[in-house]
Amino acid sequence: MDAQALAGRAVVSGTLAAAAVTLVASVAAKRATGSSAAALNATSHVLWGERAGRKNTVSMKYTATGAIANYGASIFWACVYEMLAGHRGRTRLRALAGGALTSAVAYVTDYHVVPRRLTPGFEMRLSRGALAGVYVALALGLCARDVFTSREARSP
Repeated sequence: MDAQALAGRAVVSGTLAAAAVTLVASVAAKRATGSSAAALNATSHVLWGERAGRKNTVSMKYTATGAIANYGASIFWACVYEMLAGHRGRTRLRALAGGALTSAVAYVTDYHVVPRRLTPGFEMRLSRGALAGVYVALALGLCARDVFTSREARSP
């Protein structure tokens, strides 16, 4: 797969992943804190420090920055997903396995490799169970297009 095709595919799968992660994190944050913006706000801690993790209100400073950070990370992980998939035909099973593998690598990287300041920040506002849901959402978002456009999905 050439770089342009990879980038095009990564934009689609990354956008779907970012939407899925945002939805799950926002619902979980609403349940945990009463604020659907709290999880995305915490993601902006990379720029604004620990105080971002305590913010509940929607704002350009925290929420928009967190959304952009989440989108950028999702596009990055989508590039990894697309490179893993290569140019082989994607069955539903391969797509799901690729999404799960990429999400697992993302989790390990996010919480066991990078410095604390570079973690996603969701852990500041979400329970471990909700955080697991975020990574499931990442996996499903990454592979959603391939699951629904696989050869099996097209055949009658």
